[in-house]
Amino acid sequence: MEHVHLAAEEDDLYSGYNDYNPTFDSEELDNDAGFQQAVRTSHGRRPPMTAKFPGTAIGGRALGTSFGSRMPMASSMGRPMTGAVQDGAARPMTAVRAAGYSSAMTRGSTFDPLGQSKGPAPPLEGKSEDTPDEKVKILEKKVNDLIEESCLAHGHGDLQLSLDRAKEAGRKERALVRQREQSGNADHINLDLTYSVLFNLATQYANNDMYAEALNTYQVIVKNKMFSNAGRLKVNMANIHFKQKNYPKAIKLYRMALDQISNSHKEMRIKIMQNIGVVFIRMGQYSDAITSFEHIMSECPNIKTGFNLILCYYAIGDRERMKKAFQKLICVPLGIDEEDKYIPPNDDTHANLVIEAIKNDKLHQMERERKALAEKFIMTSAKLIAPAIEATFAAGFDWCVDMVKSSQYVELANDLEINKAITYLRQRDFNQVGAVETLKTFEKKDSRVKSAAATNLSFLYFLEKDYDQADRYADLAMTADRYNPAALINKGNTVFVKKDYEKAAEFYKEALRNDSSCTEALYNLGLTYKRLGRLEESLDCFLKLHAILRNSAQVMWQLANLFEMLEDPHQAIEWLMQLITVTPTDPQVLAKLGELYDSEGDKSQAFQYYQESFRYFPSNIDVIEWLGAYYIDTQFCEKAIQYFERATLIQPTQVKWQLMVASCYRRSGNYQKALETYKDIHRKFPENVECLRFLVRLCTDMGMKEVQDYATKLKKVEKMKEIREQRVKSAREGSARGTRREGSASSAGTPNLVRTPPKAIVCTPDPVRHPPKKDSEVDIKAVSHPEPKHSPLLAQGRDSGHSSHGTSAKGERLSAKMRALPGSNEPYEASSQRDIDASYVDPLGAPMERPKTAAKKRNEEDEFADEELGDDLLPE
Repeated sequence: MEHVHLAAEEDDLYSGYNDYNPTFDSEELDNDAGFQQAVRTSHGRRPPMTAKFPGTAIGGRALGTSFGSRMPMASSMGRPMTGAVQDGAARPMTAVRAAGYSSAMTRGSTFDPLGQSKGPAPPLEGKSEDTPDEKVKILEKKVNDLIEESCLAHGHGDLQLSLDRAKEAGRKERALVRQREQSGNADHINLDLTYSVLFNLATQYANNDMYAEALNTYQVIVKNKMFSNAGRLKVNMANIHFKQKNYPKAIKLYRMALDQISNSHKEMRIKIMQNIGVVFIRMGQYSDAITSFEHIMSECPNIKTGFNLILCYYAIGDRERMKKAFQKLICVPLGIDEEDKYIPPNDDTHANLVIEAIKNDKLHQMERERKALAEKFIMTSAKLIAPAIEATFAAGFDWCVDMVKSSQYVELANDLEINKAITYLRQRDFNQVGAVETLKTFEKKDSRVKSAAATNLSFLYFLEKDYDQADRYADLAMTADRYNPAALINKGNTVFVKKDYEKAAEFYKEALRNDSSCTEALYNLGLTYKRLGRLEESLDCFLKLHAILRNSAQVMWQLANLFEMLEDPHQAIEWLMQLITVTPTDPQVLAKLGELYDSEGDKSQAFQYYQESFRYFPSNIDVIEWLGAYYIDTQFCEKAIQYFERATLIQPTQVKWQLMVASCYRRSGNYQKALETYKDIHRKFPENVECLRFLVRLCTDMGMKEVQDYATKLKKVEKMKEIREQRVKSAREGSARGTRREGSASSAGTPNLVRTPPKAIVCTPDPVRHPPKKDSEVDIKAVSHPEPKHSPLLAQGRDSGHSSHGTSAKGERLSAKMRALPGSNEPYEASSQRDIDASYVDPLGAPMERPKTAAKKRNEEDEFADEELGDDLLPE
């Protein structure tokens, strides 16, 4: 306890914590008179009375003066003096003070490192635009901007805007030259800018086909000696003369440009010489062209020059030089890399990514285009010279194939073989030694060639109506290449002719999925929907096809026929009106327009189009009959005679046309001519009852003695007719009784199988049903006739035009007119139809509507050309 000290009660453990140095009392600074005096005067900012460099020994001692010995104020005694001496001068951190830097701020200043307290910086002094140099620079910038706008407008296809900008740039440039002359700087004219303005203006004139203005502008540039290398622009001037077909002037300018270009610009000289050769070809001077092309092939060979050289040799008929030129052509280097570099390795991921990136870049696309162009020129050259270099085209093709196999274009040999087969087709050589045998050799080749050959074989057999073989080769082509749209179309066609329309539609749809631009598949799909009675879907197909083939006559015909079947004659007329703008001389289209206008009751328009149809094709029986009936209906029987006489010439074995001629004579009052006509008919058709009845009546009215003879003949003929009718009636009754006995006998056994013959392929989904014939009704049927060569319509289009309601309505109208021709009390009306029925039935039947086949080369002279679209013989 002796070491324990108890605190006294008066001691405070927390005393002293509230005490503070008055130096840090900033609130009392306002009451500190010494501090305020120092702030108001410069006393605190006066330099110290020490050495120049503070921090020395003398600077640290107080001066022995009354001022230095004076004690500071009590208010400032407690302030810390760190970082500054007593007189306020900044004390450096080191012994050597940095130049222009002070680590201490002036007393009374605030911390403002960014200098924001001084306010915003004064604005920059603007340059005056009134000076001549500034005006010149502004004008130069405007001219350059206008040239750039002109080029961009031309790139966007706006030729007029590009020309306007070029003209405005020319005006600004002339103002710029005047500005320089006024300012006394005429020696500092920007020649490059002047050249750019004139060159762009001439180019835009040429692009707008303003050749005279372009030549004048180029002439200004060429004649100005201050422009360097302006002579090259003579090439552009020569190009303009070439477009104007001024070939001698073009050659002169090309040669002048060639003289002004040095030999160091070899590529430019080669291009100019190639242009000279092309101009010589246009002029027919093949020898001069050969000289230019041979020089190019010896200096710097290229594909286009080699092809042009072959054309020149072919034009002059030089076989040996054609062969040499072809060998040079297939040896021309293309300057492209091998395709193997685009095959990615399996182990290097980075290399795979790089190859994927460059596989379809611009450079690879250019390489593919160059290779495709070379292959096109080689194929065209081989097809051109093959029939000319040897005695037969087959030997020529074989030589070309051998040459190609030994070159870098080995894969073209198979295509040449297929072209050889197509040439056989054009020569109508379908035998085993020709096209078919050549195509069959590709059955064991690679899949691409096999598919192409099988597609052509399927097409051939389809044309020959050997549908089993066509189906077999279509399957083979699909097996080799399932994504070949031509093979799918041919397969669909073989199914189509078997009337399995649903399955055919599936093949056509698959072909469209593989190639959406396959017009044959879309056309055939529309025909298939039409057969199935799905007219709206068929209409949709043909409308899509019309958007692709704007001027296709077949598509427009099908659209018109579909609208007619949909009972919309106004739309049908609209489409036919569009069709005659494409084929204005097609008689079938004009006749269809006449029929539609007739159904609408517009006789004048119908007469106009029927008359035009008759003018282009005066052998259409339907048109002739309508025109004759129209003139009879309008009481112009004399004009109707010429049409019925023409019908008599077309169908001399048909008695009804001669009867109509005689009837027209009788109705017009020329009884003597009518009598002679009836006598002539009686000599040709002695058993014709109608002719005898009219002879009896005319002879009676005219009081002629021959009336008794004709009356006797009429009775004999009528008696023979009655006997014939009784025999026919008894034969029919006997056959009917036999049929009933067979039916009763077979009713106890197995039921009879009803075998209906297959229906012919027609365009309308339902068969045409005519009303039952009445007495003296003339049966009007379509008559087959040779189609004029200028008619581009399909047989299915023409056949499809005779729709069920259109044909029956037309037959009823014309029949009604025929019945109304003679008077109602005349014996002509009382005769039976069987006696005067001389309607002509085409033994070949109606033309079959055929789907389009897919192949590559069209055979325009093929006998099936009027039954289907001119299809290519090779798939695309």
